[in-house]
Amino acid sequence: MTRRGDLPPAGPRRSRDPAGAVLRAVLDHGPIARSTVARATRLSAASVSGVVTSLLDRGLVREVPEAAGPPGLGRPHVPLDLEPDRVAVLGAHIAVQHTTVALLDLRGRILARHRDPHDGRDPATVLAALTARIAGLGRTRRRILGLGVATGGWVDSVTGTVVDHPLLGWRDVPVGDLLGRAGGLPVRVDSTARALLRAEQLVGAAAGRARESAVLLFVGNVVEVAFAAGGGIHHGPRSAAGAVAHLPVEGHPEVCPCGRTGCLQAAVSEHALVRRALADGLIDRPELSALVDAASSGRPASVALFTERARLVGRAAALLLDLFDPEVLVVAEAGVNRLPGCLTTLRAEVAQWSSGRADVAATVRASSFGGDVLAVAGGAVALDHVFAAPLGTT
Repeated sequence: MTRRGDLPPAGPRRSRDPAGAVLRAVLDHGPIARSTVARATRLSAASVSGVVTSLLDRGLVREVPEAAGPPGLGRPHVPLDLEPDRVAVLGAHIAVQHTTVALLDLRGRILARHRDPHDGRDPATVLAALTARIAGLGRTRRRILGLGVATGGWVDSVTGTVVDHPLLGWRDVPVGDLLGRAGGLPVRVDSTARALLRAEQLVGAAAGRARESAVLLFVGNVVEVAFAAGGGIHHGPRSAAGAVAHLPVEGHPEVCPCGRTGCLQAAVSEHALVRRALADGLIDRPELSALVDAASSGRPASVALFTERARLVGRAAALLLDLFDPEVLVVAEAGVNRLPGCLTTLRAEVAQWSSGRADVAATVRASSFGGDVLAVAGGAVALDHVFAAPLGTT
């Protein structure tokens, strides 16, 4: 059980919602006594007691007397922890070629998942299939607190609209409204990079540092960035922050759909990598997973493709590191996530191209979620809302 003396010095209270502050303290430190929650959140003991009663009633936390430790003097402190069995969230990620739907508990652990290829990319077809899959995965004894959706491109998280996803061909698609009407759940939508940054801040390996300031660089078919300072993720006045697809990559000959050469997304996207692998005869189907499998088995030519991509991504990461000077810079990219040598290569490239002010080994990290990034992304959008205002979601 976490005790008061185990806590770091209390900083300023960030959550405007007392229930959110309490629930996050339990997430971070549970099992934890009510008195320790009060110290961590800077709330009064009476406020914590009232909030905890509401959280217990809603099945978000539970008492764990078995974690209390040896008895002492005075009234026993029964620790609290997150409820592992009664509630969950649903998450969906819409990629260029497939959707991933997952059921997650309050700690972001994946309980079930499905990945389905698109049968056509028009919004009506994709969202109809997604609605059916969500309905199936939502048939569980757990109470579903909400649905989070993540996808690439320009996403307006306030209205739940995919404003522009060029690779899917979507413009002004009200994903949140359409899925909410079809499924009856509260739906929240955000970009993949911002969703994964939320996941890092909630349950990532360096969550405490990520809440101070962080940059997340996502490299899939879409390449995009999210950044946060003081605990808040920056969206911009049009919710368009993080567009780095056309960031220049020096000396790279790949032609971008915009007509120029050397754009970051054209050089390092999954589509570009898979196309090169097919042309070189390294894989027999147009799927990144086939190339990851080949590289994982040690095939030199496959490893070389990921190594080269890590170098190019490292140059972009160096620029972001110098620009934002974050506590942590997380790279969510298949090679870095799953091939240890790629992270080493990327860090070396960052060290070479950055100003040298940051401790690269300590600051630049792979995603905390490895090969599960897409399954976690959508769920993190829903979980973020649960932890921000838990009594308003149940």
